[in-house]
Amino acid sequence: MSIPFPKRKVTRAVAAEELAILERTYPHAVTALAYTTPFELLIAVILSAQCTDARVNMITPGLFAAYPDAAALARADRSDVERIIKSCGFFRTKAKNIIAAAQGLVGEHGGAVPSDRAALEALPGVGRKTANVVMSVAFEEAAFAVDTHVFRVSRRLGLTLATTPRGVEDDVTALVPREKWRHAHHWLILHGREICKAPTPLCARCPVTMCPSRPIVARCAKEKVAKTAAGRSRRGEPAAAAPRRRRSS
Repeated sequence: MSIPFPKRKVTRAVAAEELAILERTYPHAVTALAYTTPFELLIAVILSAQCTDARVNMITPGLFAAYPDAAALARADRSDVERIIKSCGFFRTKAKNIIAAAQGLVGEHGGAVPSDRAALEALPGVGRKTANVVMSVAFEEAAFAVDTHVFRVSRRLGLTLATTPRGVEDDVTALVPREKWRHAHHWLILHGREICKAPTPLCARCPVTMCPSRPIVARCAKEKVAKTAAGRSRRGEPAAAAPRRRRSS
């Protein structure tokens, strides 16, 4: 059973309280991707599409050992890159994109990663989310990236009703001071990974007690139990027995 999102946005006051709680809960949240240079971060973010950061971090040491900078990757044999990154999924497309992105860096920027959005998004395989991550993490620019965690958590908290990443970005950045955009991105990601999970959030552990999704999740849990009991009844199966208490000695 999928959990529906709230149908109304919370007030600005409630949104501010929710975000303040996340800021206090995750004060040191940073990207989980391992990198040492803007080039490494850019390539890691491209590889992270539909792949976990943990998996990307397993792949990139070998990739950067073989191709340590944009000039080296621009000259790479695609089949060798595919071999190295194969476990991250969509490896053929990703190999093509990261080589082309490296060629773009060499041809247009002398091998350096640009810090402005237009130049980043002009690179192959780089969309708005990737550009936002690179801008905010590598260059500490005011940017707010929307990945699957940010999208889900923002909607569950009632910060937005938007159905597109850009819509979520616009709504959330309207609630957060510009200087905190790059931090808010990480608050929401970490909360999505640790508490507000898909498909079922861990509401009992959530510090955001005013979250509008909390009663929705509780209702869905009750409906699931009722549906399971009804199914057992139709099949003539006994209802699940309550756990027996152990006697104290």
